[in-house]
Amino acid sequence: MMKQAIYGLVLYVFLMLPPVANLAESVMTIHMHMQMPLFVIAGMLMTPYLKQRFPTFFAKWNRNGVPGIILFMIIIMYWMLPRTMDEALTIYAIEIFKFISLPFLAGVPLRDSWIKLGKMGKNIIFVTLSLLCGFMGILYIFSPEQLCNNYLIVEQITLGWAFLFLALSIIIYFIQQFFVDKTEYE
Repeated sequence: MMKQAIYGLVLYVFLMLPPVANLAESVMTIHMHMQMPLFVIAGMLMTPYLKQRFPTFFAKWNRNGVPGIILFMIIIMYWMLPRTMDEALTIYAIEIFKFISLPFLAGVPLRDSWIKLGKMGKNIIFVTLSLLCGFMGILYIFSPEQLCNNYLIVEQITLGWAFLFLALSIIIYFIQQFFVDKTEYE
C-alpha cells in the first residue's frame, strides 16, 4: 500500500516538472490523452494510503461511491472543454488547479468509488464516458473553427479522432463484459 503511494507521488512530482509538463502540453493529444490521465492514475495510486490515513473522511463522505463518482465526472468533463485546456497553458492558476484537481478530485474519488459502485452504476459510467468521448470527438473533428488558440487545427482534429477511438474502445470493453464469465475471478 505504501509502495503504491510512493509510486503515485513520484509520478505526480515527475508530471509537474516544468520540462515534462511543457513537453506534454506542447501537443494537444498528449496533453489531453496522456498527461491528464497520468495525473488521474497518480491520484489513484495514492488513494489506499489516503484512505488509511483518513478513514472516517472517506467513510462519511463517499459511503456508497456516488458522491465520489459524481465529483470524478464533473472534473473530467471540466478538463475536456477546449477553453479549459487553453487556459491551462496561459493562466498559471488554472494549470495549478489541473495539477491538484486531476489527481485528488478525480483520481482519488474514482478509485474509492469504483469498488463501492454496483454493476449498474459502473455500466452507467461506461455509457456516459463513451457518449461524452464520442460527442467531444465529433466536436473537435467537425468544428469549423479553431477551438483552442494554443493548438493548430490539425492537432484539434487529431484529438477528435483520439476521442472517437477512446469512445469506441469503451464501448467494446462494455460489450465484451456481457460475454465474459467472471465467476472464476471472484
